[in-house]
Amino acid sequence: METLSRLIEKREPVAPVASCAEVAAMFDADPTAAAIAVVQDERPIGIIYRDVLQGMMRVAGEALAATPIVAVMDSTPRIVPADSDANAFVDSLRDSAQPVFRTAYVAIDDAGRYVGVGGLTSLLSVHQRRRNEARDARALIERMAMDIGDHLDGVLAITARLEQQRLTPDAAAFVRAISDTSRDMSETVGRAIDLHRSAQGHLAFKPEPTRLRDLADALEARWAHRAQDGGSTLLVSYDGDPECGVELDGERLMQVFDILVENALAGGRGMIEVRLTARPEGDLVRLDGQVRDNTAGHDAEERLARLAGPMGQPSLQDRSEIALSVGLALARRIMRGMGAPLHAEANRGAGVTVGFSLIARAVDTIAAHAGEPTLSGRAAHILIVDDNATNRMVAEALCDMFDCTSEQAVDGVEAVEMARGGRFDLILMDIKMPRMDGVAATRAIREMGGRIGQTPVVALTANADPMDVQTYIAAGMQDVVEKPIKPERLAVVLSALLGGEDEAEIEAA
Repeated sequence: METLSRLIEKREPVAPVASCAEVAAMFDADPTAAAIAVVQDERPIGIIYRDVLQGMMRVAGEALAATPIVAVMDSTPRIVPADSDANAFVDSLRDSAQPVFRTAYVAIDDAGRYVGVGGLTSLLSVHQRRRNEARDARALIERMAMDIGDHLDGVLAITARLEQQRLTPDAAAFVRAISDTSRDMSETVGRAIDLHRSAQGHLAFKPEPTRLRDLADALEARWAHRAQDGGSTLLVSYDGDPECGVELDGERLMQVFDILVENALAGGRGMIEVRLTARPEGDLVRLDGQVRDNTAGHDAEERLARLAGPMGQPSLQDRSEIALSVGLALARRIMRGMGAPLHAEANRGAGVTVGFSLIARAVDTIAAHAGEPTLSGRAAHILIVDDNATNRMVAEALCDMFDCTSEQAVDGVEAVEMARGGRFDLILMDIKMPRMDGVAATRAIREMGGRIGQTPVVALTANADPMDVQTYIAAGMQDVVEKPIKPERLAVVLSALLGGEDEAEIEAA
């Protein structure tokens, strides 16, 4: 804790009988003095501000010269214990009845004796520095969380490959347990990052044509077996035109449904009903979503408080409770960002119902789905460049998923040397690496010229702000895939950069 004692000036005070001319001369002799305390019997009784006294002396200097300073001093200065927390004092100024334009305060010790004076300008500077430090710490924590998420994705990639092997029943059970735990932790970390970004006003939404029937089908496919394993029954229904599409962020909406279904499963065993209703209203569509359960494992009032209230409740004792609270807080923020706040109510009998209603623009999804990119039938050979072994393994698993072969490089120098062989159809390039970063490596590859110099390069990075993307494109990269890598995003990029090669070969033949 930073106290005021480190910020005050041990400046000599003046007695009440000192003349205005004497005090003005003290200010003239010390240009750094913003205020001087008036002390009697070692205790402060007032304060003189430089700008106030100098203004008075300019207007009525002759009349005031011999006047005792006690007649013009501020007799109700801010008097603060010297051991007070600096940040707490700055916060208290907001609720203080004294005007903030009083730019100084008097510090006293435990016995009320004068210690020194301080300026509010220095206090505010310290307060701003602390805020900047806190901001930097939050950014570091977010970066660490993203790295943890990358490692968990790597664990999931490893377990996915292990599950394809012939394992003993015990080994298969261990792998499945590791996979389930890693998946849950990865989701929690990702949600925590999104929640932090939302609190900073940086939560991104990417509206795109979304067929609502597909969203309902995907939700059922994702949760039916998990609900059954937990002793519950999941029913998902869609009421609307089968081809009805709207422009919204389907991934964010699915994220909300995931969280609400998890919340229902956490309530205990029972029936969970998910309803999605679409009603056209001219060029718009009213979309109503609802998750209803009849579980009685937890008190309904407690569950409603968790849905509506802030985090940090005393009941949050274990990791699962904290993870669920993080998810629900994020769901509330996502829906507020979509202009459709969540509403919840207790059911008659048991359980709760959570829902939302939003308006979205209707779009034709038939053409959109018909034009979705697919990977070329020819197996591409891809160079994966990353200094993190876990990230390389994740990318390798995704390349395998898309029937692409791959090789790996640990930094830009190694990537440039491997690229000289000309055997790669595409390069997935990390940005921050030792010896040579991804931007420098891409420029070096482009300088090779010919077919090798034209090899598509895709940036793999957690830094995908518009200014960063401009730097990557200017260096010769074709596209950017954000970390943690989403398979569907990588599929789109690979399709765009590799999908046309077969057609070109056929035409050439």
